[in-house]
Amino acid sequence: MSPRILLGITGSIAAYKAADLASQLTKRGCDVTAVMTTDAQEFITPLTLQVLTKNPVVTGLYDEKQSWRPGHIHLADHADLVLIAPATANILAKLAAGLSDDALSAICLATRAPILHAPAMNGKMWSHPATRRNVETLTAWGHHWIGPEEGMLACGYEGPGRLWPVEGIVERVMEMVAGKTPPS
Repeated sequence: MSPRILLGITGSIAAYKAADLASQLTKRGCDVTAVMTTDAQEFITPLTLQVLTKNPVVTGLYDEKQSWRPGHIHLADHADLVLIAPATANILAKLAAGLSDDALSAICLATRAPILHAPAMNGKMWSHPATRRNVETLTAWGHHWIGPEEGMLACGYEGPGRLWPVEGIVERVMEMVAGKTPPS
C-alpha cells in the first residue's frame, strides 16, 4: 500500500516548491493529498497540485459539502505522515496554540500521524522568541523538523529561513514512512 502523505502548504514564497515536492513524492510511490491554506493559494494554484498528485486538493474546511462525513477528519485518520512545507511562523503559532480555523490546522489537531515541518520564513521571524517557543512546544508534542536552511531569503536578507532543499525533504519523508525516523 502506498504511503499516504498529506502535504500542507502555507503562505510563503517557498510554496512554489510544493509542486516539486508533490511530484517527487508521487514518483516515489506516495499517495499525496495537498492541503492548502488561503494564503498558499496566493503563491501556487490548487490545479497545479491536483494534476501532480492526481488527487483533489483541500482548500478549506467546507470543501466537503457533498458528503456528511467530515473530510478533514477522514484525512487526519488515514494519513501516514503530514508534511507541512513550507511551514510559516503563522501555522506554527496556530498549532502551538491549538487553533483550528482552516483545513490544515484542523487536520493537524485531529491526526495521530507524525507531523514533519519544513520551515520557511524571514530569519528574524524564525529567531523571534514566540516562534522559538512554538517550535519548542511542538517538538515536545512529538513534531519533527527539517530545516530551515541558511542563505539568501526572498525578502533580501541573508540568514536562516530558507526551505530545506526539496530532495532532502523527500528523503526525510521516505525515511519516516519506512519507520526509520531520524531525530529532528
